[in-house]
Amino acid sequence: MSRIHDALRKAAQERAAISGPDSATPPETVVTATVRGSAAGSNVIATAEAPAMPTFARQDNDSPLDHLLKQCMHPKWHMDPNVNVFSNAEPTIRGAEHFRTLRSRLYQLRNNQPLRTILVTSAIPGEGKTFVANNLAQAIVRQSDRRALLIDADLRRPRLHVSLGAPLEPGLADYLGGTADEASIIQYGQAGNLYFIAGGSQATNPSELLSSGRLKTLLDHVGSAFDWIILDSPPCVPVADANILADLCDGVLLVVRAGTTGSEVARRASQEMQARNVVGVVLNAVEETHVHGSYYYYQGATYGYSDNAPKVNR
Repeated sequence: MSRIHDALRKAAQERAAISGPDSATPPETVVTATVRGSAAGSNVIATAEAPAMPTFARQDNDSPLDHLLKQCMHPKWHMDPNVNVFSNAEPTIRGAEHFRTLRSRLYQLRNNQPLRTILVTSAIPGEGKTFVANNLAQAIVRQSDRRALLIDADLRRPRLHVSLGAPLEPGLADYLGGTADEASIIQYGQAGNLYFIAGGSQATNPSELLSSGRLKTLLDHVGSAFDWIILDSPPCVPVADANILADLCDGVLLVVRAGTTGSEVARRASQEMQARNVVGVVLNAVEETHVHGSYYYYQGATYGYSDNAPKVNR
């Protein structure tokens, strides 16, 4: 017992010497010490604590970011198998292989340039950018040693939470507005190493929120905890949000829907993103038959605010 007592006292003295005289361990703090060479010839762990007091939040070697991820929300997701290609019983069909190929291409690009944060956008709504962002993140975390963060940065019409069957709030808009912290908006729904930030509460000023600087702070803080960060954004032709987000990302994926996206609107999207690092174009729904129609419905400023906005013909 004297060895245990001496070890506890020595640990407290060392901690006080490092932290300074005003930071010595208070009596109610839990202290844990391992004593070697006990009478039984094995390690002995002795704990001294005051009654009804909690232990330290962390007693292991977690990094601060790992600790943050452990403190995040853990809701139960209910993924929609109709839009999550890896939820299918046979994940080699319905496009899963194409997303594995896309994943491989991004890793090849990463060999030649810094590439961790990817923005997924399109020219107009209805081209499948949310579908692509979701399944690209799913493809990444199919590799057991990869961790991805999927962010719904479309604050005008957030939809990623629907695909994942995840809560909408609190989310990115709440963090950018200063009403939620990092730990409260990051979700982990027991889907491999996939983490998710939903769109959050309805935002009346999405462009201002995205350009406030808080999103950059968030990405800088949590970026090193993930192998990839995938952001879903509004389409780049009708609103300016995608341009703001592209400045915060390492690269841009532009989604084009086969048989739907007109050449002129695709050209406009390319012009919008020309000063950014467009790392590739994803051609979506290449095996489907579409009815051609007008693709200039979405050039106004109504995106995300009206359920009666015209839809692309399918």
